Amino acid sequence: MVCGGFICTKNALCALNIVYVLVGLLLIGVAGWGKWLDLVSSIRVVAGVIGVGVFLFVVAFVGLCGALKHHQVLLFFYMIILFIVFVVQFSVSCACLALNKEQQNRLLEVGWNKSEATQGDLEKTLNCCGFHFVPVNGSCAARCFHNTPMTCNTCSESIQQYAGGVLQFVGGIGLFFSFTEILGVWLAHRYRNIKDPRTNPGAFL
Repeated sequence: MVCGGFICTKNALCALNIVYVLVGLLLIGVAGWGKWLDLVSSIRVVAGVIGVGVFLFVVAFVGLCGALKHHQVLLFFYMIILFIVFVVQFSVSCACLALNKEQQNRLLEVGWNKSEATQGDLEKTLNCCGFHFVPVNGSCAARCFHNTPMTCNTCSESIQQYAGGVLQFVGGIGLFFSFTEILGVWLAHRYRNIKDPRTNPGAFL
């Protein structure tokens, strides 16, 4: 059996979905580990990462079951869901790679204003206070604030030192995985239309 036949396509689809299962479990584990060590106190962030991990795990499990059983319905829904994920992820990845400094700053400020818990995490981790201004008469979780508040940098300065590189990294990783997703769609489509050589040659698929 040459590569591209029934067995080779099945093995490639199974291998791809096993990778997705491992990535999903990794996301769930990292989120749980971060919460357990109190690295991230925001429940929304932890829940979001765990939600993405669970979603990826479920989609990969559906694809794996469909590949092992050559199940037409499971493979069809797997293709549709994976294609939608590809479109969303490809769009977000391109947006991350295309953002300029001003757009990055606006996006970071929106994220900053949405959660006080995330603000505290960033102030503690980056040793900074406030986004644009240091709240001299307010509260701050940074170490520098308890010593000499006026020596603290604003968090916009600290975050922007890493934001460009992080967005490039996230965009690149997302773009890479989006192409593996379109590969999964192609493999699932091809696999659905190949007859199982172990079945009756006259049977449809």
